[in-house]
Amino acid sequence: MSESICSPNCSKFRCGKNALQFRGRTAWCSWSEEQCDPINCNYPICLARRLLPKGRCGENIKRKTVEKEPEEEDVQPVKIRGKTYRKIGEKEIF
Repeated sequence: MSESICSPNCSKFRCGKNALQFRGRTAWCSWSEEQCDPINCNYPICLARRLLPKGRCGENIKRKTVEKEPEEEDVQPVKIRGKTYRKIGEKEIF
C-alpha cells in the first residue's frame, strides 16, 4: 500500500495561518516566504479531517481494526438495585 503525502493542491487542504498563495502552479507560504510544505508546517488543516502525522493523507489509507477480548481481570460484576433489579431478577451482571 503506497502512502500518499498531503498536497497543498488538494481541494480539502487549508493553511491555519491563512497564508497559502498560488504563484503559477506552485503553492507558496506568504507567512514564511517559502514553498508550502505540509510535512514540515505546523499549521496544515484538512477539511475532511484526514490529515495524519508527518503529512500523510488519510484518504487513501485503510483502517486496521482488531477485535480485542477483555481479560478476565478486567471484567468485574456490577451490582444492580431498584427497578433494574426487579426487571432482570439478578443482583449482579457481568
